[in-house]
Amino acid sequence: MNRRDLFRASAFALASQSVSPLAFGADPPSADDMIRKYLAAETKRTSAKFMDGAATKAEWEKARDRLKREFLDMLGLDPLPEKTPLKAAVTGTLERGGVTVENLHYQSKPGLYVTANLYRPKQVNPDRKGGGGKLPGGGKLPAILYVCGHAGKGRDGNKTAYQDHGMWFASNGYVCLVVDTLQLGEIAGKHHGTYNLNRWWWHSRGYTPAGVECWNGVRGIDYLCSLPYVDAEKIGVTGISGGGAVTNWIIAADDRVKVAVPVSGVSDLESYVTDQVINGHCDCMFFHNLYQWEWTTALALFAPKPLLFANSDNDPIFPMSGNKRIIERLRKCYELLGAKDNVDEHVSKGGHAYRADLRIAIFEFFHKHLKGDKTAVKDTQFEKIEGKDLRAFPEDKDIPKDAINATADETFVPVAQVTVPEPKNFKGWKAGLVKQLREKVFRALPEKVPAARPDDTTFNVEWEAETGVTFTVMATPAGKPDAAYTTFAIAGAADANEAEAKYWQNKLADYTELIVVSPRGGKGFAWTRKNPPNTVERSLALLGQTVDSGRVRDVAGIIAALVRERRKGKDRRLVGRGQAGIVAAYATLFSPGAVDALVVVDPPTSHRDGPHFLGIMRVLDIPEALGLLAPDVKLTLVGKSAQDKAFDRTAAIYEAAGAKDKFTRE
Repeated sequence: MNRRDLFRASAFALASQSVSPLAFGADPPSADDMIRKYLAAETKRTSAKFMDGAATKAEWEKARDRLKREFLDMLGLDPLPEKTPLKAAVTGTLERGGVTVENLHYQSKPGLYVTANLYRPKQVNPDRKGGGGKLPGGGKLPAILYVCGHAGKGRDGNKTAYQDHGMWFASNGYVCLVVDTLQLGEIAGKHHGTYNLNRWWWHSRGYTPAGVECWNGVRGIDYLCSLPYVDAEKIGVTGISGGGAVTNWIIAADDRVKVAVPVSGVSDLESYVTDQVINGHCDCMFFHNLYQWEWTTALALFAPKPLLFANSDNDPIFPMSGNKRIIERLRKCYELLGAKDNVDEHVSKGGHAYRADLRIAIFEFFHKHLKGDKTAVKDTQFEKIEGKDLRAFPEDKDIPKDAINATADETFVPVAQVTVPEPKNFKGWKAGLVKQLREKVFRALPEKVPAARPDDTTFNVEWEAETGVTFTVMATPAGKPDAAYTTFAIAGAADANEAEAKYWQNKLADYTELIVVSPRGGKGFAWTRKNPPNTVERSLALLGQTVDSGRVRDVAGIIAALVRERRKGKDRRLVGRGQAGIVAAYATLFSPGAVDALVVVDPPTSHRDGPHFLGIMRVLDIPEALGLLAPDVKLTLVGKSAQDKAFDRTAAIYEAAGAKDKFTRE
């Protein structure tokens, strides 16, 4: 019996017996074990790409501009937002000893308010007009942008938890701007979209709050540089925890930063994914790894400028195993660039917090590299300021009505506006969009998806599209192998697979050969999912993937393995309901010439509702994606949602391709 016949016979037997395919294996691994091994293998592969593989200074310098664009893209910042007027306003001033503190706010984008405190030496002339605003006798001061961690200070904003840093810098000849974060600032937004809010459309839209925090920091530097008493050539950035992460984003994005000290704010993929440290972090800690970088490459973009990598030796959310790997990579990077003395580390004894030795190390590093002062420094000593006295908006009634902080995720990253092509331009239009999909959204997908491999140990019912990911293919006993059509029904979420199989049996089995494909995470292979922290789904984004992009690969692998076999006088059809139908559409798009027809029942009108692929809405949305199947694939949309006006665009694209009769709605 050949492999194809063995597949069919065993699949029919499995379906009729209604048993799990795992029952055939000897002590088979659990779905959780399998997905963890897969994630670990992908992490190992991706982690081999530090500095994009650059082995010489010349190779790095050649790649750096491209990598910076990629980095900004992964934050949702390419192209960069327009630098609109900051509309900065100082709403209050107080003094403590030799330090003046200003409560202020600015808008990084219209309506996106950043609340902050500016700490400056008291003797600074604050006149912001013309030639004023300098120290007595002239001169300008170095400036520090301090980005906050996750401190729950409520209405006062988390900036109030880090006032000791602002006081120290101002007491020692710096200007320091301490800025609130989006989620824990005076005007609260959200950091936890995919962590516990099920906002998976953040992935599709290409939105991460890391991009907002980075942009808010860049605009904070704009504000500092606008102050006539600030030396724009001497800008430093630091912060702990979430502020340590944002330090990394800002220094990679903004070349004006000259010195940086990220504190307990970054680990590497092995730590985040393999060791599941991601579970301790919200979404502001991560960019979407579209280009499948080794994580430390983001820090390398700051090299060869002075950087102190500061951490604690007993920090469970930034473990020393990851810290050691990062500093080793950074030392190699700086040595490669001829600046090995510009990078150093400081490891404090204790947990995830500041201590005196850690603060002193930070202050001394800035003193040395921004001021050229190598003298020893003392720790912070000051009278604590009440949080309410540091508010930029003293009362709730003062919060501006036009603030968009709570809905920044809806607008911060613009979605693509795709123009329906003219008939003469269709081929080029299609090629351009497919190229964008390949280079950005589906970068992890091979150019030619290899055929899925049957697992002989389980009678060819279980298949692999790539090493370590198993899924189920089941032929239905009610199907007709000799029918004129072969139909591959794509199942959806794990909890719907049994119902999905029965649905398609009832609809199609009387007149077609029917094979049900249950992609990864489905029948018999559903990993444990807990919300929060959504470990698997969020880890995949750090590897440049999503669950749904993996499902596209599974279906494309089955197309390569089985659909192409059925060429002799048969049409090859794919069908799917809801999101599964759109997964089938992309698998069809990336398998040119293999599928004759696609039927999607109850299609979603936008990727906002799934399926979810990283940054897909920055390229196109579902109506345009379906249009890309023209002119070769007959497309039928069925159900109430099929009549939505969004799919008028699909119809127009098919007409532009000269295939108007191949698109129908029922």
